[in-house]
Amino acid sequence: MVSVSSMVSSAAGSVLGGVTRVAGSLRPSAKPLHPRGAVRRARLHRNGVEPPVGVPFLDRVASDDVLVRESRAVGLPRPLPDVHGLALRVPNPDGTVGDLLFATTGFGWLTRFLLVPTRTTHGRPMTTLLPYRTAAGPVLLGVHKVAADRLELSFAVGEGPWGAFGELVLSGPEGDEDISFDAVRNTVPGLEHYASVRRRRGPSYAAARSSRGEDAP
Repeated sequence: MVSVSSMVSSAAGSVLGGVTRVAGSLRPSAKPLHPRGAVRRARLHRNGVEPPVGVPFLDRVASDDVLVRESRAVGLPRPLPDVHGLALRVPNPDGTVGDLLFATTGFGWLTRFLLVPTRTTHGRPMTTLLPYRTAAGPVLLGVHKVAADRLELSFAVGEGPWGAFGELVLSGPEGDEDISFDAVRNTVPGLEHYASVRRRRGPSYAAARSSRGEDAP
């Protein structure tokens, strides 16, 4: 039986892929979406989850220095509402990096899969929109503001309840570095992309890498 989360996330993936293609045709660049943003250093404190879900990034207690980029998806001028994004780059145990991408949505069983414009970066919760394949089932990651420069990280299995697993402490903005996040190439161990996600997101990331003069993987 196909779950509601699978159907909705599949539709969300199709919409996301379409938006990326349209934005790329209207604004050819290395970043057709989220063209401008603010890069911030941050400290990620992971508290672990009980019982474990089989994903080291969620299960293990750790603290790491990470990189964050906050941006507006379409790049509409303020104060117009826009879909806001948060890109999070974390270190992997093998020395590589993993990129996690969040966008403004809701936290409800359905709204967690729906993009929602807002006027401010953290005016609404954010999720990864598309779930990851894990040993526990489809897992969605979420983030929401709990205090000034402090964000709580959560996870949910399918349409299940949210559970907190960490906190992100942000520093002040440092401008917009020449950095590109690639959630398809830079993965976190235990958080595997479904084949449908790779098919929808892969071509847009490949096109962006090509426009920057980078070799294909």
